[in-house]
Amino acid sequence: MGGLREKSDGALLRAVAAGDQAALADLYDRHAGWLHARLARRCADPEVVREVLQDTFVTVWRSAAAHRGEEAGGWLWTIAARRLVDAHRAQERTARTAPEPEAAATAPSAEDRVLAGLEYGDVGTALDRISPELREVLRATVVDGLSTREAARLLGIPEGTVKSRARRARTELRAALAQLNPSPLGGPA
Repeated sequence: MGGLREKSDGALLRAVAAGDQAALADLYDRHAGWLHARLARRCADPEVVREVLQDTFVTVWRSAAAHRGEEAGGWLWTIAARRLVDAHRAQERTARTAPEPEAAATAPSAEDRVLAGLEYGDVGTALDRISPELREVLRATVVDGLSTREAARLLGIPEGTVKSRARRARTELRAALAQLNPSPLGGPA
């Protein structure tokens, strides 16, 4: 089945959804490098990074049919970030059930705690209330710390669109957070 390298992410994902293992291998070759680098910036344990990367592509194999669109980068990162949070939670549960002197060394970093808060705290709830395209831009530029150019390339949209979506996303996120936590003084938030 030649020509996989020229196919878009969307075409590869449609092929993966149809059970094409070669398409999954090509998608892996295309995206595993940058995913690994991003995960390694958030987790110092190379074994956890490898497991999360593997889990990410197992999830892609199982849920490729759910992806919509042509670019897969944002979707893949969302899966990987969630798997990383899950892995950290599993480590925390293990550390709580078997306290050992090394447990302090495996405590989550401040960045890991912030990422977990973003995923499951008020900010995560507020993020879920804004549109997916705005949420992707915020995650790419704020959570992942990508430049406008990097985010544009990752998401497959023009840089100007990244800037305008980021501005709209911040406005909508503020409004969603204000609804979750109204000002106790009754004034503007």
